[in-house]
Amino acid sequence: MKLIFIRHGDPNYAIDSLTDKGWKEAEYLSEKIARMDVKEFFVSPLGRAKDTAAVTLNKMNRTAIQKEWLREFAIRMERPEIPGKLQPTWDWLPQDWMVEEKYFHYDTWYDTDIMKEHGVKEEYKWVCENFDALLAELGYHRDGKLYRVEKQNNDTFVFFCHFGLECVLLSHLLSVSPMILWHGTCAAPTSVTTVVTEERREGIASFRTLSFGDISHLYVKDEPPAFSARFCECFGNDEVHDYK
Repeated sequence: MKLIFIRHGDPNYAIDSLTDKGWKEAEYLSEKIARMDVKEFFVSPLGRAKDTAAVTLNKMNRTAIQKEWLREFAIRMERPEIPGKLQPTWDWLPQDWMVEEKYFHYDTWYDTDIMKEHGVKEEYKWVCENFDALLAELGYHRDGKLYRVEKQNNDTFVFFCHFGLECVLLSHLLSVSPMILWHGTCAAPTSVTTVVTEERREGIASFRTLSFGDISHLYVKDEPPAFSARFCECFGNDEVHDYK
């Protein structure tokens, strides 16, 4: 089974849609996805993801199933160095989160005081349980950190969603902390991440990432990736430094 996670195009968060660049990115993305044999499409309920998906779906004369749990990972909290201001769960300064060993581990990253205070574990479990329910319908049942194969499946499924949420799903499939993925990777707008099952012994499956954040559909059009979800490479650069 092949799972393809697609981040929405360059966002206009003010109207929960896409910028002009984002619409262009979505068009280039559609040329890539339209050539695939896709069994089913799934989409976040948020406008920027639905608008990105619509370009591909219209080209293929297809529809997508909307899943509430595919929305961006919703919880916001006070970052340690900015009291009184709510920030996304996935946006911490490295000097804050990297000093806490629990954040590096799949089974403990949500067990710090601040994560407990904001119900992060409950939200994470809700997303993962819904994801696992879908995978079970497709023939793969979670058993510990592996999956039991009830029905072999060679189909391709596409998910139009968000960077933070994509990292949550990947963290669950790979049994790693999402804090590492949120802060150690970046999926540019309209990037494509491909994950497949591996069944090296009959009846047992694990997941392997074939590609992360692929934006080859932009490169072939000489379209530079949007900077969204990144911060400055050097502090003196005229780029995004931090959310304020």
